[in-house]
Parts: sequence; structure tokens; C-alpha cells
Amino acid sequence: MLGDDEDVFDSVTWESPNSPAYGVDEPITQTPGFRQSTTESNEDPLEPKWEGYLITSVRDPVKELAETKDAYVSYLVSAKTNLPIFSTPNPTSRRRFQDFVFLRDYLVRDFPACVVPALPDKHRLEYITGDRFSPEFMERRRLELHRFLQRLARHSTLQRSTLVRAFFESTEWHVHMHQHVAHPPGNEHAQGIIDNISDTLLNAFARVRKPDERFLTMRENVDKFEEGIVLAERLFGRVRSRTSDGNPESGEDLTADYHDLAVAVQGLGFLESGITDPLNHFSNTLLEFSALLRHTTQTTTDPLLIHLNSLLQYSHANRAVLKLRDQKQLDFEELSDYLSGVTAERDRLAAVISGHAGSTGLGIGAYLKDRVDAIRGADDDRSRVEKMRKLDVKIKELQDAVTTAHETSDAFSDETLREQAVFQFSKEAEMKEMLGNVADGQIEFYKAAMEEWERIIPVIQRIRVDV
Repeated sequence: MLGDDEDVFDSVTWESPNSPAYGVDEPITQTPGFRQSTTESNEDPLEPKWEGYLITSVRDPVKELAETKDAYVSYLVSAKTNLPIFSTPNPTSRRRFQDFVFLRDYLVRDFPACVVPALPDKHRLEYITGDRFSPEFMERRRLELHRFLQRLARHSTLQRSTLVRAFFESTEWHVHMHQHVAHPPGNEHAQGIIDNISDTLLNAFARVRKPDERFLTMRENVDKFEEGIVLAERLFGRVRSRTSDGNPESGEDLTADYHDLAVAVQGLGFLESGITDPLNHFSNTLLEFSALLRHTTQTTTDPLLIHLNSLLQYSHANRAVLKLRDQKQLDFEELSDYLSGVTAERDRLAAVISGHAGSTGLGIGAYLKDRVDAIRGADDDRSRVEKMRKLDVKIKELQDAVTTAHETSDAFSDETLREQAVFQFSKEAEMKEMLGNVADGQIEFYKAAMEEWERIIPVIQRIRVDV
């Protein structure tokens, strides 16, 4: 693709004195991962921390149980790594699509603050004809799964997860899946007051009252990025439909037009006996150029469209993390308001008992509540004292919940900042790869086209027309 000297990650170092090298003789300098973290004292705590590299690949799709109704496709997944969590530097195994789905679903559940990339649709991929066992479909599915694992490998947290390690290493993957479902990682917490309250308070129309400018900027950048991806997808989709949409009746299929022109020129050669051979050569060149256009569509434009859509889904996963961070802040704000309301109610009751109800400043609402309590027979001091006792317990629970919500919100914000750095690095690497592939495809197309036309030009020039 592009020269190694142009790699934006050419300053990456891969060897760590604290990580076993697993017998790797030379440091790896060209990989899809990122730099390993150092132990410098001035290290930014919000920067992602890599402990090593993980280079992944998906290849060799094979149809299993081919003659049965339970047929499926398995893929050979392999990796090269120096991460301490792996027991071997070159793990390998065969996995089917359902295994990728399990991996993705439980990474989302186990790491809610991480941007976990999406998987391709299970049954079909756009711009691909044939069933799910056709060679073209399996190859495109393989590329999408390969890209999914690359994104996990570029993530400083996900690359070190026990589930990712088992996905590559385990010879009893189904047993490991059942164990993971039955005994998930210890990051889950029991339902408490923060869950019971915040789940009812949050809704689609709630807005953070004190937004953080850093995350507003991030959201704006995500919006701009997705707008650019959608625009590029629309433009290249239009290019594809006008170049090789496979529908001659549309009148916009350029490959079909060149094919029809070649047939017409060949027919003209039968009428012009003196220049039949040159016209046949010219017709063959038109056919080759038509085939070249179709080949470029299949090898360059179609992969680009699929990659653009994949990047868009990846960005959606990033947006979901930003939204979840806002929800964590909203948890804290709503719980704080709830605590203020309960505290005010407790102060009101204390004022009523002490005979200074008017000094609470709660107005007509408190007066009406007192009247309702009086009608219900709940206005005696004994009931108020009991209610105050319950409110004191509730206030203590809410204070603990508000403290926890505040700590969670701050921690989630810090993790989101690290996630944005990881996502930005991964996005830049993918954009470089994607645009490099487009450039390589176009260079290959124009080189081949020039060779075809340069061969036919002398043949045409040799034609002599008597006037």
C-alpha cells in the first residue's frame, strides 16, 4: 500500500522491559497496535496505557457440515502478541460467526465504558450477491471480522481482557462461554438505591444541566466525522451505480456502454473489410477496458463502501459511550436534586414539630401538605417523628448514593477521555489504510488502462484511408 516511511505510527516502540518477549527475536515495528506505555513520572493519567502489542488476523473460511441443515462457516483466527496475559505468543483457533457475536456482546456488557466495535450483519452484506456460503460473501465476511479483531487489538483495555485471550487460545471455547455467562467478571454490582432511582429518573428527553465543554467538543467532532462518512458513502455509491450497477436498463452502466460500443465496432469491422483487423483490435481493447472498470468496482469501490459503512457503525459505538457518560452525569445531578428534596421535607417536618413551620419558607405547598396530613389523621407529632426517622435513614442512603454517583461520573469521564484517544488513533489508522487502498486501486486501474490504450494506438495509426 503506502511506504513504511510514511507510517504515522513509525515512532512506535514495541518492546517493554517488563513484558516477556516470548522468544521474538526482533521488535515488531509495523503492526496495527499502538505504543507500549512507559513508566515516566510525568505520564498523563488520561492517556491510554498499552502493555504490549496484539496483531490479529482472520483467514481461511471453511464451510463446516456442508451437507447438513446445520452448515456454517468457520474462520481461522490467529494472533501474534507479547501481552503477558496470553500463554503463547502465537495463539490460533477456529471460530464461527456466533462466537464473534458472543465475544462482542459480552465485551459490551463487561466493559460499558469502552468503545466496542460493531459486527457486520449476520445474513447479508450490501453490494454482494449470492448466499452466505458463496465465496464472495465468505471473503467479505472474513474481511469484516478481520477488521473487527483489528479494532479490538488496537484497544489498550480490550486487548488484555480474559475473554479476548480465551477467544484466541481456548480449545474448549463453548465451555468457556458457559462459564463466562454463569460467572461474569466482578465489575457488576448489586442493585442499590442508585440503580432503582436513576433508572426511573432517566428518560429520552433528559438533558445534562452542567455540560462539560470537552465532551461537547467531542460530540461535535463525532457529528462532523459521521456527516463526512455519510457524504463519502453517498458519492461513491453514486459512482458505483454509474460505473457498474449491473443493470443495463438503467442507462447509467458505463461498463455496459463500453461493452455495447465494442460489439458495435466489431460489427463495423465486418462491413469494412480493409480495416477489419484494426477494428477487431480496437473492439477487444474496449472489452478489456469494460472488464477493467468492473474489476476496479469489485476490488476498490465495493470494499471502500463496505469500509465506510463499517467506520460509521464504529463511530456509532463511540457516540454510545459519550451518551452513556452523559447518563452517568445525569444520574449524579438527578440524585442530588432528589437528596435536596428529601432533605427539605425532613427540615419541614422538624420545623412543624418545633412550632416554627412558617420559618421554613416552603410556602403554600407545605401548608396544603400539612392540611392533607391533618385530614388523614397523620398530623400528630408521633407520626412526624417516625417519618423524620425514616427520612434520616433515606437521607443517609441518598448521601452515599450521591457520593457514589459523583465518583462514578468522574471515573467514567476520565475513562471516556482515554476512550476518545484510543478511538482517534484507531480511526486514523483505518482512514490511512482505507484511503491508501483506494489510491492503490486507482493507480492500478489507470496503469492497466494506459497499457491497453497504448497498445491500440499504433494499430489505429496504421490505418490508411484513401480520400
